[in-house]
Amino acid sequence: MGGTQAIRSGKDGHGGLGNVLSGIAVAVGFALFLGGFVWGALVYRPYTVPTDSMMPTVLPGDRVLAQRIDGGEVRRGDVVIFTDSMWSDSPMVKRVVGIGGDTVKCCGAGGELTVNGTVLDEPYADHAEPASGLAMPPGQAPAASGTPFEVTVPEGNLFLLGDRRAASVDSRAHLQEAGQGTVPRSTVSARVDAVAWPSTAMLERPRTYAALPGGISRPGPLRLQLVAVAAGAALVLLGAAYGPFVRVLGRGRRRERAGVR
Repeated sequence: MGGTQAIRSGKDGHGGLGNVLSGIAVAVGFALFLGGFVWGALVYRPYTVPTDSMMPTVLPGDRVLAQRIDGGEVRRGDVVIFTDSMWSDSPMVKRVVGIGGDTVKCCGAGGELTVNGTVLDEPYADHAEPASGLAMPPGQAPAASGTPFEVTVPEGNLFLLGDRRAASVDSRAHLQEAGQGTVPRSTVSARVDAVAWPSTAMLERPRTYAALPGGISRPGPLRLQLVAVAAGAALVLLGAAYGPFVRVLGRGRRRERAGVR
C-alpha cells in the first residue's frame, strides 16, 4: 500500500525533490537570462553606422554593439566611436592606427602603411577606388588611398582611418589642422565589439598590432553575456518542462500497471 500511495501521489519517491530542483532551475535560469541582458545594457550601447567608410568590416546601415570605455583604454587596431567637433557634430566610427608618440607613414615600398617603421598587414582594409558620384559631407572629400603622409601623433591623441581607405573622411583629410588630423583620446566613448544586425559577427583584434608596444585590447564581455542569456533560457525551459514531463510519465506508468491488473 505504501508503494501504491507513492505512485498515486505522482512522486514515486523522488517527485518532491524533482519539483524543488526544477523550481531552482527556473529561478537560476531567469536570473541568468535577465542578468545577461541588464549587464549587456550597462556595458554596451547600440550604434547604427551611417556610411560605407568602414567597409568591408562594417557595412552602411549595420547595427553594432560598442563597449562603453574610457579613451585611456584604447589600443591600436580598435574600431572606436568618437565625437570631435572639428570633424563632425555626430558620432563617427573609425579604426585606431596610431597612438601618442607613434609615427604613422604612408606609404612603404610596397604601398603599405607603417607605424614606427613596422609594416602593417591589413587584410581588413579596402583600397579600391570608389565609383564617381560618392556623396560626402559638405566641404570634405576622402583622401586618395595611396596619398603620401607622415604624422607623429601627439601624446594623448589618436590617428584614425576608415577601412575603406579611398572613401573615408578620416585623419588624412585633416592633416593641415592642429594635431595633424589626430583627435584626443577623450573624444572616444565606445569600442565596437560586434556587428549585431542584419548580420552577426564579432570584430577580431588585428594581430598586426600585437607586437607593437601596448599590444592590442582584449575583447569585452559580450561572449560571456550571450552565454549567460542562452544558459538562462535553457534552464528556464528545462525547469518549466519538468512538471508536464513527469505528469505524462506518471500517466504512462499508471496505464502500464492498470494493464497488468
